[in-house]
Amino acid sequence: MKLSKQLALSYIRAKFKLLSAISKKKAAEQAFKLFCTPPTRDVKELPPVFNSGEEVRFRFDQYDIVGYRWNKGGHRKVLILHGFESTVINFERYIQPLADKGYEVMAFDAPAHGRSSGRQVTAIIYRDLIKYIHEHYGPVYSYMGHSLGGFALSLALAEIPHDRNYRAVYIAPSSETSTAITNFFNLISLDGKIRGRFENIIETMSGHPVEWFTIRRTMPGVKAEILWLHDEDDMVTPLHDALKIKAENYPNIHFVITKGLGHSRIYRDAGVAKKVIDFL
Repeated sequence: MKLSKQLALSYIRAKFKLLSAISKKKAAEQAFKLFCTPPTRDVKELPPVFNSGEEVRFRFDQYDIVGYRWNKGGHRKVLILHGFESTVINFERYIQPLADKGYEVMAFDAPAHGRSSGRQVTAIIYRDLIKYIHEHYGPVYSYMGHSLGGFALSLALAEIPHDRNYRAVYIAPSSETSTAITNFFNLISLDGKIRGRFENIIETMSGHPVEWFTIRRTMPGVKAEILWLHDEDDMVTPLHDALKIKAENYPNIHFVITKGLGHSRIYRDAGVAKKVIDFL
């Protein structure tokens, strides 16, 4: 970890230690806000393939969404979904090969990410964005989502009428929100006594308990053919959560377990990219 990030993390830990001593309610509220806030925003220069695409902007809820589209009118539409603290620009290697298959390719930065507006994002907001794109720019029959993008995709597919003609690629999806919360609490050394209040905020805002926010819950309602790629060394979305779903032997889910690629290098790997493109 870079020194600047170490210093920022030390400051955050000290801040929450003090805030927890003063008011666990306020500490939980601030923790939830931080949980939904990407630490950085990736707005690096557009790769060349993005210059050949059509920029698409629209208003979604309170957000100005920015994205791109290639090969408009292609015989099948595919939507690329990035993860937390990422951007669609990171998926440049997938765009031209999918367009070469005759697909219309779409990729949008989620709220609080890349060139879209906003400061916070939740799985519910991301899910609703996917549903909006499907309704207004679709129908979308092929999807690929990394990390939070994969989780939000599963939430969306559980509510979008669809059949086995749909295809979805989950790359290292965050299968269990409870695991993400545990990792977050450990990272910033949050007082475990505020976790109940933290989870109450989620239930109050969404109408669902934390236990509802799992891919396992959505699977009975997801009919799409799924390619699920996960790495043994993923320290962000641990493989053991995915293995719980693998053990249930859904006939429409095809698992590929990699080694040594971690959480982010996995979607940049040439072999993984080929599997994804071929499957979609």
